[in-house]
Amino acid sequence: MKNFYLSVLLLTVAFTGLQAQKSDPEAKKVLDAVSAKFKTYKAVQVGFLYSIEDAKGKVQSKKTGTLLMKGTKYKVTFGDQEIYSDGKTTWNYDKSAKEVTVNNVSSDANAFTPQKLFTSFYDKDFLYVLNGEKKVGAKTLQEIQLTPTDKSKAFHKVYLTVDKNAKTIQSTKILENGGNKINYTLNNMVTTVNPADASFVFDVKKYPGVEVVDLR
Repeated sequence: MKNFYLSVLLLTVAFTGLQAQKSDPEAKKVLDAVSAKFKTYKAVQVGFLYSIEDAKGKVQSKKTGTLLMKGTKYKVTFGDQEIYSDGKTTWNYDKSAKEVTVNNVSSDANAFTPQKLFTSFYDKDFLYVLNGEKKVGAKTLQEIQLTPTDKSKAFHKVYLTVDKNAKTIQSTKILENGGNKINYTLNNMVTTVNPADASFVFDVKKYPGVEVVDLR
């Protein structure tokens, strides 16, 4: 996967036409609560573990990353990738290639931002059902199954785990049509951070020798 939002966000790319009446209203209550809770935070820093399993359950890849968000701004660090966005411009830095690609942030309301992963990703072309809940240690976890209504998508199921009391997403499992499973486990969510706006801007001066590909 080229970067964080190209891999997660099979979940969120330009969906239309959800028929909410066919979804589980109890699942919607859970998802709405997660969205409402997230919107109360001024800034959030999240650590995550990403892995890919093949059809036999063998782990093919495993990486860790961090996601920092403030309003419409974000920074993602993931393997050899660093993605910065100040809400107007996006910088995608590939460490291994020593190259940064610069783009304008899309004005399309359907365009993905990491913030949508925690708020409105389920509002479009998904049918969803609450599978139930279970105790894991001191936590009560709720599992929601999401099915895309567009059958041409590269995945056929998404399983979302939510901490019932904290109203936060704990993990996401994406089942691809080819049999692979993409797993994200979120941890170390810190909601008291106050990052400077400069944290979301790629400063070329700090990366001597980097090639800049400006697509604006």
